[in-house]
Amino acid sequence: MDTTGRPGPPNPPRPSSRSGESGQSGESGRWGLAVGLRRNRDADWNAWPVADYLAENYRRLHPCDVGVIRHHAAVYRTFAPGALPRTLELGAGPNLYPLMQAGAASLRVDALEPSAANVRYLRQQLEDGPDDSWLPFYTLCRSLDPALPESCADALRRVRVVPGTAEDLTDGTYALASMNFVAESVTEDFAEFTALCDTFVRAVRPGGCLVASFMERMPSYRIGEGPVWPACPVDGAALRAVFGPRTTGLRIERLAKDRTLPEYGDTGVLLMTALRADP
Repeated sequence: MDTTGRPGPPNPPRPSSRSGESGQSGESGRWGLAVGLRRNRDADWNAWPVADYLAENYRRLHPCDVGVIRHHAAVYRTFAPGALPRTLELGAGPNLYPLMQAGAASLRVDALEPSAANVRYLRQQLEDGPDDSWLPFYTLCRSLDPALPESCADALRRVRVVPGTAEDLTDGTYALASMNFVAESVTEDFAEFTALCDTFVRAVRPGGCLVASFMERMPSYRIGEGPVWPACPVDGAALRAVFGPRTTGLRIERLAKDRTLPEYGDTGVLLMTALRADP
């Protein structure tokens, strides 16, 4: 799983020519998974095209990023500096700004990432310092949350890169969990999307905070001229159906489609906040 950034493994991507939508329809097989759909395990995430992905999505600050950063900053500002002992970025990918944003409230940020390519990039950024292209992102983050350290490198010092998948998570470990463009962009099967979201919720303790962003109605996609990556088109109703029974205080907002990004087939971005419900 992306356990990476804007679309499934990282961010949004170009739509494929496949027909049909998600696993919400079609014949079901074992475990309720629809037959004939590509899932997380079917993609080679170790081969995620980091350079192409960053070039298409993160070498400059897009309106979409501004909207996500503003939304997340409003969540992190509700916590005093150091109030969160341990937080999670599920499917961190090569997207640094969700990690930056946790740099005041969180004492430790676990960036869980299954892709070897993304793990290499993250570790290089932490060891050598972030690419200059990330500095406008951090300037915006800090303008919205003055409690963040003066430098982006200092904010990222709280990050610990954790190679692994959602299956490695232990229930109730975190005070807050963040997930950005992951669950909907790593599988074509709605049942698997739901299972991944359930794991995301259970990663925090009861009452723990959840913050997430999703590409709206994005079909399976391409980055550059590479292979097609699996995605599950979801909308606000799908998010309410999945997260409503598992959370309290669920809020979903929408950003309009960002025309400055490549055409990935999405219709916008959905932003979510909630608290894990008591078992």
